[in-house]
Amino acid sequence: MGWTRRAVRGGRTVCGAGHGRGSGLAGGRSTLGGRDGWPDAEPGTASGNPRGPVRAPRCSPGGNPGTSRGDGTSRGSAVSAESVRPPLPPGDAATPTEEAASGAPTAPGSRPALLPSAIDPTVFDEGFLRQLERLLLVTKRPVRGGLKGVRRSTKRGISVEFADYRDYALGDDLRQLDWNIYARLERLFIKLFIEEEDVTVHLLLDASASMEVGTPGKLLFGKRAAAALAYVGLASYDRISLAVLQGRVARRFPAIRGKDRIFRVLADLSGVHGAPGPTDLAAAARHYAAQIHARGPLILISDLFDPGAEQAITELAGTRCEVVVLHVLAPDELDPPLAGDLRLLDVETGSGVDITADLATIEAYQRRLAAWQASLENLARRRRAAYVPVDTTLPLAELVFAELRRRGVVAD
Repeated sequence: MGWTRRAVRGGRTVCGAGHGRGSGLAGGRSTLGGRDGWPDAEPGTASGNPRGPVRAPRCSPGGNPGTSRGDGTSRGSAVSAESVRPPLPPGDAATPTEEAASGAPTAPGSRPALLPSAIDPTVFDEGFLRQLERLLLVTKRPVRGGLKGVRRSTKRGISVEFADYRDYALGDDLRQLDWNIYARLERLFIKLFIEEEDVTVHLLLDASASMEVGTPGKLLFGKRAAAALAYVGLASYDRISLAVLQGRVARRFPAIRGKDRIFRVLADLSGVHGAPGPTDLAAAARHYAAQIHARGPLILISDLFDPGAEQAITELAGTRCEVVVLHVLAPDELDPPLAGDLRLLDVETGSGVDITADLATIEAYQRRLAAWQASLENLARRRRAAYVPVDTTLPLAELVFAELRRRGVVAD
């Protein structure tokens, strides 16, 4: 949920900005008792720089980025070919340029981006994607996959890494016999090797109304993080299952494999918007958990402003996937710039609570916020999950290459 503030002045109320789910200061359902949030800037698009993909999609005569190579029809918004901007240099800050924001035409001979920044700032440049290709989502336990990949499987198969011996049985492949052992012991043994298969990476994005609140926006930050992690998995020949949590259900996109399918991921994420009305995070997580058939890394991206947040983590941990909770908060939710008599309105339910924001109130809120985050981290540890708190001002490259690597979520 989220809140909207109204400042009481001379008998008139002046509407302020929207806010995350729940108030941690007074009355109603608070974050620190279950929900949290503070008035924030007007929900809008965070500063973001579209980055050009490794390969531009083909455009239809009408300018709609339709199909990418080997990917079928894209689900992105229709845009004019003249409004597509060239990719920025690798490592450039994720901030839309004036030309992209105004829809200026691209320079002659330049490579167009998948989508212009005015429509979808979740695209990446070629240099950033190449850096992502060097990473691998960490799996601590061998899992059974479906197709050949680079992950250690629970099965035995054919690879370059030796695993064990077993006695020869009638019908075994004679090419797998160890003739050196036979020469010494006069017994037939079959050589076993580590089987390398793919795994399914589950990416769950909370798209409740409170995720659209904040500057920079939490939903936009989550979309970028999901796209980056999806490309890490696709480049490792893993299968990516993307789902959006809204209301009481998880809306799943078809699972994909192969790094050229990053265009499909970007197109799917470009159409994700905050759902109006309340969202039951625990019910949505339970709905997705019931559909899991292949275990692997499972990454939940959410602000966790929901009374069922702890239950949602528990439901996902019960799938025996390796769960990572990416807890996203806006700067105004960590250090709310409030003063005076205010009325906080929940952006999902419309309920309100009156508060007086002074220094003591702000300090009490921050203490309870820290205690709430500590309780979530303890829960994640008990459930053998990783808890990663981040704020939306963190650059995407620093999140992926520094924070997630330090937490053991990705590795070289």
